[in-house]
Formats: sequence, structure tokens, C-alpha cells
Amino acid sequence: MTVEILDNGAERFITSGGIEITRQRHDRPYAGAIETYIDGLDSRRGAVFSSNYEYPGRYTRWDTAIIDPPVVISARDRSMRIEALNERGTALLPTLHAALAGLAEVHITEVTGALILLEVNKPDRIFTEEERSRAPSVFTVLRAITALFHTTDDSNLGLYGAFGYDLAFQFDPVDYKLKRADSQRDLVLFLPDEILVVDHYSAKAWTDRYDYAGKDFSTEGLTRATPAAPFTPSDRTPPRGDHKPGEYAALVRSAMASFKRGDLFEVVPGQTFYERCESAPSDIARRLKTTNPSPYSFFINLGEGEYLIGASPEMFVRVNGRRVETCPISGTIKRGEDAISDSEQILKLLNSKKDESELTMCSDVDRNDKSRVCEPGSVRVIGRRQIEMYSRLIHTVDHIEGRLREGMDAFDAFLSHAWAVTVTGAPKLWAMRFIENNEKSPRAWYGGAIGMVHFNGDLNTGLTLRTIRINDGIAEVRAGATLLFDSVPEDEEAETELKASAMLSAIRDAKAGNSAAVERATARVGEGLNILLVDHEDSFVHTLANYFRQTGANVSTVRTPVADSVFDELKPHLVVLSPGPGTPRDFDCAATIGKARQRKLPIFGVCLGLQALAEAYGGELRQLAVPMHGKPSRIRVSKQGIIFSGLPREVTVGRYHSIFADPARLPREFEVTATSEDGTIMAFEHQKEPVAAVQFHPESIMTLGGDAGMRIIENIVVHLPRRAREKLA
Repeated sequence: MTVEILDNGAERFITSGGIEITRQRHDRPYAGAIETYIDGLDSRRGAVFSSNYEYPGRYTRWDTAIIDPPVVISARDRSMRIEALNERGTALLPTLHAALAGLAEVHITEVTGALILLEVNKPDRIFTEEERSRAPSVFTVLRAITALFHTTDDSNLGLYGAFGYDLAFQFDPVDYKLKRADSQRDLVLFLPDEILVVDHYSAKAWTDRYDYAGKDFSTEGLTRATPAAPFTPSDRTPPRGDHKPGEYAALVRSAMASFKRGDLFEVVPGQTFYERCESAPSDIARRLKTTNPSPYSFFINLGEGEYLIGASPEMFVRVNGRRVETCPISGTIKRGEDAISDSEQILKLLNSKKDESELTMCSDVDRNDKSRVCEPGSVRVIGRRQIEMYSRLIHTVDHIEGRLREGMDAFDAFLSHAWAVTVTGAPKLWAMRFIENNEKSPRAWYGGAIGMVHFNGDLNTGLTLRTIRINDGIAEVRAGATLLFDSVPEDEEAETELKASAMLSAIRDAKAGNSAAVERATARVGEGLNILLVDHEDSFVHTLANYFRQTGANVSTVRTPVADSVFDELKPHLVVLSPGPGTPRDFDCAATIGKARQRKLPIFGVCLGLQALAEAYGGELRQLAVPMHGKPSRIRVSKQGIIFSGLPREVTVGRYHSIFADPARLPREFEVTATSEDGTIMAFEHQKEPVAAVQFHPESIMTLGGDAGMRIIENIVVHLPRRAREKLA
């Protein structure tokens, strides 16, 4: 296929089905490019897909969006609607009708100027497992449409939208035990004629606009406008959910018999929580995207008063060329309060045999799904138990790839995995039957997929989980947990509540504004202060200086020895003695301390600084039997005083030292305010002078827990200069 460049700069190419496409690119300002689309989706059909989570070799950052598409394809069971949404869609419908009219598996029941209704026949023969994805289904129609528009000259054009959970039952029949709402749709896909692309690496944004033409039709010059249907909040207060507290835990217990018999290895039932929407869907979408970055963030106006807003952490199926890949997620633990507690949680997760078993079974099933459609020997695990971190949860993830066999396409890959073991269980069909028999409401979109089916043969879809479904102004949030024989029922119920909490918070907080929750801000308590930081050739002195600067103080770092002129020129309000190698005598710390005391300046010592102060006031130092270099310690705070004001009685800190102050030889005027578990002095304060010191590194990663290091620095900046002023007064 060749692309023709027109006089106006537009590009023209012809699809495999003979449709002539003209593409015109328009650059857009990068900043805020996606925002008008998000606003527009409150009242107009379309979709915004974003990947705002990065993982090397897996996820990169991008946005793409469509609005006012000319055609929507929808399905309920085997009944399908192909509907024109504007003049351009009306022009396209006869060509779509012609492409479908020859399908033996399809019975067209009605055709008007703006609508095609059809039924897909049930299979009239037995299909082997290797060809099951070619059995008659709604995907028979989708294959015909993608064949009509197939082109290798555009990588973005395709069908955009959502695939519902019940689609799987066109291949794996399950007796329905739950009544489906009359309004439930199993498929909504849009055929766009304008696509926004935002490339966050090149910081560029553009729209590609498409005109379609063929025998006896053209969309050129026709309006893109579609009727708007503004969002209407609900005045109804829904129940908490479809389960009462404790009912999910009871369901976990009921699953144990199936595990014992071997009917199930694992199963992933869910429960649904409800919330009345008082904010526009766009506000909720912005809130969720900001507070819960994910590789598959989405906001879709499905029409008919129905919206999907999600922050899915899991790829469903991605196909590039003949490569098919998935990223099963199983194994979950709550995020810690900070990076240190996160690391502790990660260790717990990686050491959990239950969580390892969950993921192992998921990946074994996933490999089986690929083996149905991939070349022998091409299915392999390329990432094992990798850590992915989200706003409230930490997951373990496998990364699996395969190469499609000749004759297989992206739909084969998609259908072979429907639906992911991570939202169903194993054995998959038995798990889906258990779910149908034991959940309390139909899944609708949950457990299905969202994304794009590109006309070049590629596909990019994410699992529909961590999703808010808004229907007639009421939000539904469904969450599940992976159950095994060794599951703890109450823990599994708590996990579903935790997973749902981020979505529910986005709904509740949207009306309060869309700024992200921010980390604790450092108090600007040091503004107007000059700090002299004495450098003892230490490797962490600039991080320490950075901490002090965050308080607003002006910090000057000077290597020892410090001349009198430095004190006179800088006029410091506080002197900080840095850590360092060796001993205080290697740097003549006594001289520096003497100059500061002569000027009645407050002094704060860190590690070597503590040792120097102890020695300068007449104390003695000793050497540890085992050096503490780069090791965390839990210290006990005996008095909060200046250093630990507002901090808990136990704090984890980072240590780098071999020398310490001898408790038996410490001058009486120093009051010990913290010690390690082995009795080492970890902090002291002078009882009369504005002098304090710590035998650990407040600026270390190991002291990040509870933001302890920064809070200590703030205390020093606030209290030591104040004590000096009081002393002078």
C-alpha cells in the first residue's frame, strides 16, 4: 500500500476493503491537550485512554482520545447494533452493510438510514479448541469490519471502546443464574474520524482527522456534530453494596469445599459497592487519573447515560505484529506510609508463599491460553514476580509473551485469553461457573476489557478492573480477591474493600477539587536563617544541606578548618557539624566548636558532630565492636526535647559509624534523649546551652520512615536558634 501526499499536505491511502481514507494532521499545544476531550465526554460519546504509569519494557506514557465518533457498534448477547451518530456515520453505513451482508453466520434483521440490526447465528458444528476463536460470535462481525478498514498505513486508526464480561459465554456457555438488566450491553466500540495523540516523550500533541470515501459515498464536508446528552446526577441514595459486611468472608469459606475436592485451584469472586455521583464524570476521571496513575487509565462515555472510568493496573492482551503479550497480576499487599515501609511490605509480599502460588497458577493458565494460538515453543515468561506499585497497593506481576501462529490474528489472541485468570480463576471455566453461582450481581463490564483494536492488525487492551461504572447517576465499583485453599476469609474481604477504596475516594473527593493528594509539605520554618554547615569530607553532606534548605534557610557549606573570617562574613544563626570519616581530632573539631561557642551560636552535630561535641565538652569516645555502616536501627526516644518533638517514642534511623560516645564518660550537662537497642547513645542535648546532636543520619533513606529525618531537621531549625536567643536575653 502506498500513501499519496495531496497538495494541501493531507495523506491519502486505500484500505484492503477498498475504502479511500484521507488523513489530515493538525498540531495542538502539548499542555492541556487532553483536557477539552475529558470535558467533552460529560455530554458526548467517545473515549480517553492514557498510560500514565511507566515500567521499562512494558509501559510508556501516552494519551489518545476520540470524541463525536460517526459510528458506534454495540452488542447484547448475539444481537448487534451498528448505529450512525451523525451525518458522516450515515454516509458510512451502506458500506458497512455491504461488508456484512455476505456473512453466512450473520442474519441482518433491519436496515435504515442510521441503523443496522443483526443477529449472529450460533455455531452449527463442533469447533476444535485450536479453532474455537473462529466460532460464530460478535467477533465475526468485528473481523469483517476490521478487514474492510485494514491498512498498514496508519497505526492509530481502529475501533475504540469496551468489551463486557458476558462475551466469553459465546464460546464457553454458562447457565445464567443472575438476571441481566435489559439495558446491559456486552460491547460498545466506536469508529472514529478524529484521533488525538499525546506523546509525552517528545512533548508533542496532534490530531489526525479522517475522511472516508468509496463507491457512491464520501464523508468530506459532512458535519461531525452529534447530539449532546449532558450528565444528570442522581437524587437516589443507593445501598452500600450488593454484599453486607461479613458476607464476602462467608463466600470465601464456602469456596473451601471446592478447593478440597480439586474443582477449583483458585477463584476470584467480587463484590460491588455503590455511591451516588454528585460530580460530573470528568471531575471523577481527573481525580482518579491524578491520584491513581496506571498503565490503562480510561474515561469512556458509552452513551445511554453510561460511563466507565478506570485506573486498571493490568494489561489484558497486547498484540504488535505477531507478538502477543500479557502481564498477569496476582499477589497484593497494602502500600506503606513511605518508601521505607513500602520496602518492608515488598519483602513480606515476596516472601508470601500464598501470593507466590496465586501468581504461579495465573501464569500457568495464561501460558496455556497462549499455547492455543501461538507457535510451539514461542510462549515464554520474560518477567517473574516483578513489583508494580500503585496508589494504595503493591502487586507482583509476571510478563509473558508468545508469537501468533500463521492464520491467527489479534482477535484470536484476545479470545483465547477471555477472560483473564486473574479475574476469574482456575480451572477457568469451572471458576466462571462458580462466579455465576455465587456472586450477587452480574459483572457487566467488570472483568472484561477496554482499549483499541487497530486496523493495522495490532491490539492494545487493559482489563476492566479498578473501574467506576456510572449508570443513571449511580456509581458501581466492583472488586475481587484471589481465593485459595489457604485464604483467610476476613483478609480477603478486607482486600476487596481496600481495592475499591481508591475508586470510592475518587468519587467522594471529586467535588472537593481535583488536586492530587500531596505528600506532607516541609514547613518553611527556616526562612531568614543563615546556617553554616561544616563539611568533614563526608559523602552525604549535600543531602543534609538540602534538608536544611527545604526549611527555607540559607545554607553555606564550608570544609574544615573554618576560619574566623567565615563566621564574620556568613553571620550564621546555626552551626551544623556534618558527619565524616575518622575522628574529631582529624578535623580539629574542637577549634570549630570553640569558635562557635565564643560567638554563642547554637550547634547541631550529626554522627562525627556528636562525637566532636562529646569530646569537646570533656567526654570520651570508644569504638564499636561491629561497625554500623549503612544499617538501620530502631531507637528508643527517652525524651522528645528539641530533637524529637512531635515524633513517636520509637523511630527507625540510618547509621554510619564506628566511633561512639562512651555513656560512662559523657559530661553531666548532656542529657541523653535516645539510645539504640544495644544501649549506644543516639542523641543528646545540652541542658543549658543551645547544643544538640544525633549519632545517626537524619538525611538517610533509612530515616525516611514517618518523614522522621525531615521532622528532626525542622525541630533543630525551630528550637536551637530560639534557645540561643533566650539564652542571650
